Amino acid sequence: MIEGVIYKQLKKFCDDRGTFMEIVRDDEEILTHFGQASASMTYPGVIKAFHYHKEQDDVWYFPYGNAQVVLYDLREESPTFQETNVYYMGEENPSTLLIPKRVAHGYRVLGEKSAMIVYFTTRSYQPEEPDEYRIPYDDPQIAFQWETKFR
Repeated sequence: MIEGVIYKQLKKFCDDRGTFMEIVRDDEEILTHFGQASASMTYPGVIKAFHYHKEQDDVWYFPYGNAQVVLYDLREESPTFQETNVYYMGEENPSTLLIPKRVAHGYRVLGEKSAMIVYFTTRSYQPEEPDEYRIPYDDPQIAFQWETKFR
């Protein structure tokens, strides 16, 4: 696992009224500081990749749909520098993922329906000084193959 990444399986509580899951708790100390909570819907098959932040950590959660999440460690001082991790998150695998600053991240929506991502950041978005550095999804340094391999 890339150093500093925290992956947590969520516990789902079900009864005759529906379901309940705790996404993030302050006593888990996942986020050192809360900046913003956001949500985005992405269509089937779309790849949203890659970008990283120099000053903010993210916590991701997919309450609807399913996604393949890819992380790539850009931190030269990290023991996991240039390592890639892949996670499958969403309805089929309810979980949260802490993505530290300077770890590139992106995702691809899997299946036939849209996916919703809800994410929490340690810094609120500042349009005049955005902390987002984009990398093409097919960047040769990362060299990740987004195709689905049939087995």
